[in-house]
Amino acid sequence: MLYHLLYPLASDVSAFNVVRYITFRTGAATLTALFLAFVLGPPLIRALGRLRVGQPIREIGPDHQDKAGTPTMGGLLILLSLVVSVLLWSELDNRFVWIVLGVTVGYGALGFVDDYRKVTRGSSDGLPARWKLVWQWGIALAVAVAIYAHPSFDAELSVPFFKDFTPNLGVLYVPLAAFIIVGASNGVNLTDGLDGLAIGPVMIAAATFTGLAYCAGHAVISEYLGIKGVAGSGQLAIVCGALVGGGLGFLWFNTSPAQVFMGDVGALALGGALGTIAVVIRQEILLAVIGGIFVVETLSVMIQVAWFKLTGKRVFLMAPIHHHFEQLGWPEQKIVVRFWIVSIILALVALSSLKLR
Repeated sequence: MLYHLLYPLASDVSAFNVVRYITFRTGAATLTALFLAFVLGPPLIRALGRLRVGQPIREIGPDHQDKAGTPTMGGLLILLSLVVSVLLWSELDNRFVWIVLGVTVGYGALGFVDDYRKVTRGSSDGLPARWKLVWQWGIALAVAVAIYAHPSFDAELSVPFFKDFTPNLGVLYVPLAAFIIVGASNGVNLTDGLDGLAIGPVMIAAATFTGLAYCAGHAVISEYLGIKGVAGSGQLAIVCGALVGGGLGFLWFNTSPAQVFMGDVGALALGGALGTIAVVIRQEILLAVIGGIFVVETLSVMIQVAWFKLTGKRVFLMAPIHHHFEQLGWPEQKIVVRFWIVSIILALVALSSLKLR
């Protein structure tokens, strides 16, 4: 919105010329989202407290009863900051911006319903898993078809570390893209189990995708790096920047001991946003490296369930895997910080792949 208002004035006031640069608007979007999160955070937390939107705590597993009643649905703070910031600083005629916002808001609405059922029933059980997956897949498939059907789209898959290996998936790209979006959404949701645990890797991934989106949208840079160029995708750097800013603001209130929890309204939405961005800029496989923490958390649950059904025994003391480390006696903050460190390492590995082609 501000881009469309200020850029036409550049012919009269040269200072407004800076708004045409994606780098400037990315920084502006990051600071705007951070500012909004700081301003909206306290009243939102108080409102959630008055509405008794407290987080139900499971009785099994690590003892977290001291967190019972802490307001949940704090992901609303990130979504509000993100959406407002993106609408202010991005080019509103860019279809990729609306695709990512659509998935983010759609998954956020699904998470809101899930959280609402939990708090109103005083139970950790929300929407039935099958119905949650139906809606997740429905949204993801609609987005995948919209991306695939565009005349400029090609279904060649970018494989990290291999320059000349780009298999063309054809129509099979649609279910793959949908799987990536749904998988990323659920991966973040499974990671959201300790104070600050999920938002840290989300911000690290978003910061990494800020650079990748800018490179994918820049014809010269994308050709130099040997990555697939996607015209118009540079605008998603602004979305990623806003996600980093909103995440930092949320972390101010979510760091241990948390004043508010993210809830499914935030976890499902942020994971869906990251998955969609990866699909748009054609870094689908690289997302598994950047978001390796989310992959490991998801696999730990799948392995635990499958092995228990086969043998009646458990591989981990508890899944997702962050609870396994809790059961081993690791302090919560040590787990969180170490998971952040691993996320940073994985992001650096992913970035290194840009030249190892």
